[in-house]
Amino acid sequence: MAGRRSEKPGPYLRFCVVVFYPLISILWRRRWTGAERIPATGPAILAINHISYADPFVLARLLWERGRLPRFLAKASLFTMPIIGRVMRGAGQIPVYRGTADANDALQGAVRALQRGELVMIYPEGTVTRDPNFWPMTAKTGVARLALLVPEVPVIPIGQWGAQEFLDAYARRLRPIPRKCVQVSVGEAVDLAEFSGSEPTAETLHAMTEKIMLAVRDQVASLRSQPPPAEFYPRPEGVGVRASDARKVIDKRQESA
Repeated sequence: MAGRRSEKPGPYLRFCVVVFYPLISILWRRRWTGAERIPATGPAILAINHISYADPFVLARLLWERGRLPRFLAKASLFTMPIIGRVMRGAGQIPVYRGTADANDALQGAVRALQRGELVMIYPEGTVTRDPNFWPMTAKTGVARLALLVPEVPVIPIGQWGAQEFLDAYARRLRPIPRKCVQVSVGEAVDLAEFSGSEPTAETLHAMTEKIMLAVRDQVASLRSQPPPAEFYPRPEGVGVRASDARKVIDKRQESA
């Protein structure tokens, strides 16, 4: 599968690898560009465009091949689901508590993971893009806020393409045949030096998010060999809202585990 790794996966993550690693090999042809830009050790924030509910498996496979453990930021409501939630918690995935009084509190799990030297994968859009042509849409500012909380950690833009041909959730279409090609392009770390020491004002967060998403969009454009749209697709109202009591449910389950 993969060579020697610096991080030790737990039993849940090993189970996921045993199940999904060979399945991914059967379902998709894979093409990685710039994978060597993912650090072999140490923390990094990986900012990725979101095109399908299947694409986390693509990125997880890439990281595993690089000898790193996949740690996704995901909305906390997923962690309350009976089976999926237990697997996600056991595999070390990171819940995001949207709607908290202090926005920084929503990202503390990610901050702790980065402080442990782990990679944290985040979809800045918060959900699968609503752009009908699958270009990145306007992102939320969580990725910028996280970058300000851990300014010493690089933010690496990643573009992906192909998973939407396999599973298009909004068209309710699953097309495993013919075998699809999934592609990932990893860019150079985004230069955020101009924001060093800045307060997380709305202006700063939006400017940082824009710069990060432009870098992500450029990676997508390179994969598609097409010029990207001049502007990001507008984010529909209400997209990304989560249940307000998800944190209580997760905390209760962790206490009883």
